Amino acid sequence: MAETPINILLITTDQQRADAMGCAGNPLIRTPTLDRLASQGARFDRCYTPSPVCVPARFSLVTGLLPHRNGCCNNGAVMDPDLPTMPGILSESGYVTHAVGKMHFTPPRRSFGFQSMELSEEIPGALEDDDFLSFLQGKGFSHVHEPHGVRGEMYYIPQVSQLPAELHTTAWTANRAAHFLRAHDQRKPFFLWVSFIKPHPPFDPPVPWNKLYRTVDMPRPFRPEGFADMQTWWMRHQNRYKYRESGPDDTLARTIRAAYYACISFIDDHLGQVLRVLKLTGMADRTLVVFTSDHGELLGDYGSWGKRSFLDPSARVPLIVRWPGHVAPSTVVGDAVSLVDIMPTAMAAAGIDPAPYRLDGVPLTEREPGRRVYGQLDSGQKGTYMVTDGHHKYFYSSPDAKEFLFDLTAGAYEVTNLAGDPGAAPVLQSLRASLLTRLRRDGHTEPVAGDQWQRYPPPGEPADPDADRIFQPAVWTDPWPRTPGYVPDWVPRPR
Repeated sequence: MAETPINILLITTDQQRADAMGCAGNPLIRTPTLDRLASQGARFDRCYTPSPVCVPARFSLVTGLLPHRNGCCNNGAVMDPDLPTMPGILSESGYVTHAVGKMHFTPPRRSFGFQSMELSEEIPGALEDDDFLSFLQGKGFSHVHEPHGVRGEMYYIPQVSQLPAELHTTAWTANRAAHFLRAHDQRKPFFLWVSFIKPHPPFDPPVPWNKLYRTVDMPRPFRPEGFADMQTWWMRHQNRYKYRESGPDDTLARTIRAAYYACISFIDDHLGQVLRVLKLTGMADRTLVVFTSDHGELLGDYGSWGKRSFLDPSARVPLIVRWPGHVAPSTVVGDAVSLVDIMPTAMAAAGIDPAPYRLDGVPLTEREPGRRVYGQLDSGQKGTYMVTDGHHKYFYSSPDAKEFLFDLTAGAYEVTNLAGDPGAAPVLQSLRASLLTRLRRDGHTEPVAGDQWQRYPPPGEPADPDADRIFQPAVWTDPWPRTPGYVPDWVPRPR
């Protein structure tokens, strides 16, 4: 343990694109808190998620291991409770460890090393498993059955929160984080993870934040010529089951973006509250602050919605690090980094040697120009695998049996797939070999066939276009009256 222990404040949003911040060059979105935080530390412009979907991204973050090593590569995968975790190691080293907000752990109350948790989960389960639900019930709002927005068919329909701003999950998460900071016994260092559910859909900013941005001021989604050829099976699949496969509707897309930006600005305002309390308690100068997100959101770019893609809007995430005395203010880092780098960075701040844990990341204070970072979504027939050095990005989609290669220095968006360009063949072969070698070295040989990819039959889609559409009724309560003739078909009728 270091002689002067450093506190660690990890702040995450859910499904926030790297370009959804003013400090990242976005002229439309208002994020003064994040902009100020970036001016006080370093913004990493090429941070990639290890997996562009919630659960594996988060598990990689807390284990410091890539999905093919920790065994969690999609939302339905089991999270290994026996692996060492960042909060667990810090707890053993004398830290007070606390989590607030969305963890997405399975089961919900599994701590994965945290000494205490206050949960507000994306899909609320039992009342006793979700502190935010208990809070709402105590405020007389138990009638709001989907407190984070109406899901299912409304998943990508922008909406106004059913809760007042002061009771929204964003406000609750910030308030509980501020309470922890005020109450903390400063004789011990802390590790606090503040995890906001938003801007994950449904996009439901509360009043008056729902009027912060106008549809007419929002850009149309980015759809380059031939964009359909850049869609992978996963992109088409989630478009269909999330009711967004019927083609462009730019008015709706721009309205969605306005609501998405409003959710982020609402978080930004409450993040300012947390950072003010950190300063008022006198702990700011000895606290490592890390802000990031688990993955991005396509927002209609490339004709697609959601995540589950290694194109930048889905796979590239914001990352800001403020560490007084260790990170120079107003720094922009262009080297490729990953969410798996956060755990060794926290361990370095705590004076813990990461070497015995064989982590896949490196401390963010250690520059590695040309370093390659890796990612994975699912495995086998539905697996997608990525590698990037910050200059080029290569990924392979098993369902499509297709390679993708992009020059990341060519512009703000990936426009041309260079996989078939003879002039780009040396770069493609180098990145492909690097990725296959890495998987083979770590014993993840399922997708590897010599120096090429294993081939699988395409997964396809059901013949019924309405099969497997997303349907998510409220889990924690039964909202339907047992009125004969008016009970939905999916509700079991009393006999």
